[in-house]
Amino acid sequence: MTDISKAGTYRLGDRAVKRLGYGAMQLAGPGVYGPPKDHDGALAVLREALASGVDHIDTSDFYGPHVTNKIIREALHPYPDGLTIVTKIGARRDHKAAWLPAMTPRELRQAVHDNLRNLGLDAIEVVNLRAIFGVHGPAEGSIEEPLTALAELQREGLVRHIGLSNVTRAQIAEGRRMAEIVCVQNHYNLAHREDDALIDELAAQGTAYVPFFPLGGFSPLQSDTLSQVAGRLEASPMQVALAWLLRRAPNILLIPGTSSVGHLRENLAAAELELPDDEMAVLNGIAGEKAAA
Repeated sequence: MTDISKAGTYRLGDRAVKRLGYGAMQLAGPGVYGPPKDHDGALAVLREALASGVDHIDTSDFYGPHVTNKIIREALHPYPDGLTIVTKIGARRDHKAAWLPAMTPRELRQAVHDNLRNLGLDAIEVVNLRAIFGVHGPAEGSIEEPLTALAELQREGLVRHIGLSNVTRAQIAEGRRMAEIVCVQNHYNLAHREDDALIDELAAQGTAYVPFFPLGGFSPLQSDTLSQVAGRLEASPMQVALAWLLRRAPNILLIPGTSSVGHLRENLAAAELELPDDEMAVLNGIAGEKAAA
């Protein structure tokens, strides 16, 4: 079995978690909406993840909605000591499966209570405030009101640590003036590298960075260069993409998602893949190829 501890650990809140975790988004139905096509298969993926040493699971109650958290509870509750479950709030789904902002204090409080109930927890280790200001990616705007509401839930003991998601550098600075921010979760991968400088800043500060869509998300990474490197290393392109992230910075925590046990094992095997310096240099050029295209 793959030894994911070879990728090391990094601090998330007051815990050290292994740098290869699991993201639960793909356990929901198509478009992250509704139940999974294979309920038993979803349970099997979660149980295999823990059996393989995963101790960090990322989820949200707006996956489904209310689907992935219930599956996590069914598969893993009572949770083993040391398992860190991280969720995010700030969005909701309508009956057409659209992603809509849900950042009012009332909506955030309800979201935390929904997560607690559906996961079967008394408190959540880390809750990420996902900033949504009418566009998919980060957009400037004050997060004072929603973060004040989340900090109040922390004072009540329902939330242990606070993170930020889909945020700009200015919003991180604003958040830090209000609360301890233990992680940032933004879009980042081999081809999407707008956060390069931010990752290095967070590493210097000892703050975890958790890239979402590490393999491209709904549009998987595709690159001839990536495929060529994978061929030379006798690995899959996705394994190489994950290994590149692990080597990119020590504060990066990975949460690749899948609904397949086989794909899960393939992802976790990236922990044992060593990237030579010359191949790292080749991979570093992929973002430039995208810009040129």
